[in-house]
Amino acid sequence: MSVQSSVEVHTEWGIVSARQAGRNLAKEIGFGSVDQARVTTAISELARNIYLYAEKGEIIIETIEQYHSSGAKKGIKITAKDRGPGIKNIREVMEDGFTTSGGLGAGLPGVKRLMDDFDIDSVVGEGTVITTVKWLR
Repeated sequence: MSVQSSVEVHTEWGIVSARQAGRNLAKEIGFGSVDQARVTTAISELARNIYLYAEKGEIIIETIEQYHSSGAKKGIKITAKDRGPGIKNIREVMEDGFTTSGGLGAGLPGVKRLMDDFDIDSVVGEGTVITTVKWLR
């Protein structure tokens, strides 16, 4: 049904592995080089957040299909899961320029712009799950 890979993120190598797995699957599905780069950048940001803030978690990468009367559309779904500290103020982290790591602050708002669908669920003290999808055009 869906090709899926799960990459543990607890070192910088996990970030690299997740990026590679995402790029490979995006290419396999038929995404062009620009959208492959978008997917890879989004994965990189999500994996980096796991590494920096939660210390460990996983990136799940899978193909998805949505059926409509006009046919089916394919996409790539990226889920970032961790059991970290959670996000106290989701609205704040979704503001452009917000950073806690001293980075550029493109962070999660950047991921949301790169992808077509974006959902964040976080419970302080329990962890965060971010789900994002890029549809093949």
